Amino acid sequence: MPAPKNTFKQALKEGHAQIGCWVGLADAYAAEVMSTCGFDWLVIDGEHAPNDLRSLRDQLQVVSPSDSHPVVRLPIGETWMVKQVLDAGAQTVLIPMIDTAEQAAEMVRACRYPPEGVRGVGSSLARASKFGEIADYLHSANDEICLLVQVESVEAMDNLDDILAVDNVDGVFIGPADLAASMGHLGNANHADVVATIEDAVTRITKAGRAAGILITDLNAAKRYLDLGATFVATGIDVTLLANAGRKLASDSKALMV
Repeated sequence: MPAPKNTFKQALKEGHAQIGCWVGLADAYAAEVMSTCGFDWLVIDGEHAPNDLRSLRDQLQVVSPSDSHPVVRLPIGETWMVKQVLDAGAQTVLIPMIDTAEQAAEMVRACRYPPEGVRGVGSSLARASKFGEIADYLHSANDEICLLVQVESVEAMDNLDDILAVDNVDGVFIGPADLAASMGHLGNANHADVVATIEDAVTRITKAGRAAGILITDLNAAKRYLDLGATFVATGIDVTLLANAGRKLASDSKALMV
């Protein structure tokens, strides 16, 4: 029995657009709620949300059986972190702050078993292999791991073509907020220069035959990037959805007393 089919990776390879949402509440119950909403993919965020390996695992356990594919974003591109989340059951990882082809290649190696990579061979202990029940896991896992690298700096944009030339990088995700800051426009991802840079990057990524992704909560902008060829687009964040809905309800409710 081989490793489970990564339907998200297959969809990207076939050019089928996938709509996603960020999951940052760092709680399995909240992640389970989000998994019922109809998104194609959900990012379980380990960079800016207060997650650790156990909470990432707990969220993988509830999202994986749903129709929403779980993507784990790590805090940073460290081989030991990749090893742990893959063994915990993640099949798709998003690595932030990739600035060079060398960094991208290091993450490729971290995701793959030898001789193609350096992933530790301990699958019998791992949730990923159903604790050894998937007999052919070691020989099939490489094909089903999806590696997404996040480019979000001027340096990354300068090196984008080299990053795109790295084999087995399945998708390149653009981080608008950090890119804007790197370009000198902190807090203004809608600056014309930032938008132009993002549009150029999406075009370059798709022309190279790789999947392009972005998080953008403006649906008009999301449509523009989809039309440019982006194939994995996140349009919301659970934390802000809850906060904005709660603030509006509180404001509207207090207005009843006027």
